[in-house]
Amino acid sequence: MNKTIRRTAVFCFLLVIALLARVTWVQEVDGQALADDKYNRRNMIAQYANPFGDIIVGGQPVTGSAQTSNGDFKYKRTYTDGPLYSAVTGRMSQVYGATQLEGIYQGVLNGTDSRTKSLLDVVIGSHGKPGDVLTTIEPAVQKTAYKGLGNKNGAAVAIDPKTGNILAMVSTPSYDPSKIAGGSKADGQAWQQYSQDKSRPLDNRALRQTYPPGSTFKLVVAAAALQDGLYSSIDQSTSSPNPYTLPGTVSRLTNENPAAPCENASIRTALEYSCNTVFAKMAVDLGQDKVKAMADAFGFDSGNLDIPVRAAQSVYPTKMPKSSLAQTGIGQFDVRATPLQMAMVVSAIANGGKLMAPHMVSKVTDSGGDPLQTFEPQRKSQPISESTAKQLQDAMVSVIQKGTGTNAQIPGVEVGGKTGTAQHGVDNGDNPYAWFVSYAKDGSGKQVAVAVMVDDPDAVRSEISGNGLAGPIAKSMMQAALKTS
Repeated sequence: MNKTIRRTAVFCFLLVIALLARVTWVQEVDGQALADDKYNRRNMIAQYANPFGDIIVGGQPVTGSAQTSNGDFKYKRTYTDGPLYSAVTGRMSQVYGATQLEGIYQGVLNGTDSRTKSLLDVVIGSHGKPGDVLTTIEPAVQKTAYKGLGNKNGAAVAIDPKTGNILAMVSTPSYDPSKIAGGSKADGQAWQQYSQDKSRPLDNRALRQTYPPGSTFKLVVAAAALQDGLYSSIDQSTSSPNPYTLPGTVSRLTNENPAAPCENASIRTALEYSCNTVFAKMAVDLGQDKVKAMADAFGFDSGNLDIPVRAAQSVYPTKMPKSSLAQTGIGQFDVRATPLQMAMVVSAIANGGKLMAPHMVSKVTDSGGDPLQTFEPQRKSQPISESTAKQLQDAMVSVIQKGTGTNAQIPGVEVGGKTGTAQHGVDNGDNPYAWFVSYAKDGSGKQVAVAVMVDDPDAVRSEISGNGLAGPIAKSMMQAALKTS
């Protein structure tokens, strides 16, 4: 054979081998990756080809499916009382994706999760039958919180301290996921309206936004002081001048009520009157390491708090001068917390110092109702001892009975709480956030822990208080949870 022809034949043979190798790679490796890609149009069409499973609240679905009249997607998601439950469900949108429970359990809800597929489904490459997601939310508590917040910017969370079950999670102003579930022009207009709304209805203020917790953080500082032994009793006098000069500065910290008996006040009295001077000095006396350790034990600075939706990280700062440390003692400076986090603090105190891991899903089931996954109560941490918790409960009851939290009193029920008014904005120029955190126990031993945050930019500043704005909402939530009138 001619040498040139032989070389050409060998080269062509190698090209054929390379082509076959490339085709095999694309089909066996890249092909699967392309098939699984979330932007694969065929996958999306398949996901919306059948009705979905549902998210269940109180035994009833709060989601549904509806056939569409045009386009490639045969079905779209619908929501019952969408604005009421959007902070729980999130959205499932043909255009804007899935969030919250809709996003986390999307595979179960649309039948692509392997656990929903039969052997035949696997063999022929078909979707399985969609399953359901059962939540821990109690409709009465959820509705009460939503009604109480109304049109205000705010959030509310209720937790069962014994189990960690989240009974309510509300963020307002809310939005209707049904309006952005499809791909129509109307859905696009609704998305644009929600996205451009200055009140940010798409945000989940209860779970995904952090705020200065203000005086509600004094519970954490008091817990640290009692647990560390800085003070042995909530009725022991503290070493607290009034006013208090911030260390290293000439700035004098005062109290909201000039007539309050805050000088050398006990922890009980300081919580009753919300004495800034006492807790600022207490934080400095403890030192930032001890205050941070207690905050972290309650859940601060945790970047992996999943309920199962990932919560924003609440933060206690470090590497600060003592003047700033003093401000953290009253929940200011760079202290940031979600309403969920502050509900966790109260939950642990109410539960004898044991913090149960918060969660809002009890079970994930297949189409026949058989469990694919169940969630049992789990202890997250033990930030304080039972004796410290009991002392804090006593002090919090005093806040409700004769202190700054009287609006949350419920006849015949033990209620303990703490108010908070947190400054924010440039030079603290914005209206402060109004906080109220509390727990309630009835005679049967049933409990609930609540955190409410209200951000009302239109309120008269002098009329903003945790007791006034957030207290009545917390009270109504506790009554709904305990089923009292």
